[in-house]
Amino acid sequence: MPIENRDDAWQIDAAHQNGFFDGWPNPPSPKTHLALLQNSDCVVIAFDLDRDVVAGYVTAVTDHVLCACIPLLEVLPAYRRQGIGPNLFHRVLTLLDGFYMVDLQCDEHMQTFYENRGMHKSRGMMLRRYEYQSGHPSHGQSGPVTPTKNFTAPNPFPDPSTTANPPVT
Repeated sequence: MPIENRDDAWQIDAAHQNGFFDGWPNPPSPKTHLALLQNSDCVVIAFDLDRDVVAGYVTAVTDHVLCACIPLLEVLPAYRRQGIGPNLFHRVLTLLDGFYMVDLQCDEHMQTFYENRGMHKSRGMMLRRYEYQSGHPSHGQSGPVTPTKNFTAPNPFPDPSTTANPPVT
C-alpha cells in the first residue's frame, strides 16, 4: 500500500475520507472535515494510493509571525503502527520551522508520542463547545469563517486626526 504525502487539501474531496474523529460522539461530516483541512494554514495528508483514501492527516494554524498550534493529528486505525503518525508530525514541524512556539493539546496517553519527538509537557487551558463538535452550521463551507458575533477589537493606535483633541501642530 503506497502512501503519498500531500500538503494540499485541494487535491482530495469528501469521498476520500471516512472513519476519522475516532471516539467522538458527534464527529464532523466528511464535508466539514474537508473544509477544516482546506482552511488550515498547514496540512499534511497521508493518502493511500491503492485504496484512494486519506489514511491520516495533521493540521496547523498560525498567526503567521510567532505562534503555531497543531489542533489535529489522526491516523485511521487500519494504518496505525506503520510510521504514518510520526511521519505526519515530522512533516508538519518542518513546515512550521521558524515559528517561535508550536503548541498542541493531547490526551494523556499520547504525551509520550510527542515527548519522543521533542515536545515538552506543559500546563494548558481549553474550552470545548460540544454543541459544535460536528461543526457549526455556518462553518461547513470552504473559505474564511464568519464570526457568530459582531466584534471589533479596539485599535491600540488610533489615528490622531480622528480623535476629539487632535495634537497641536
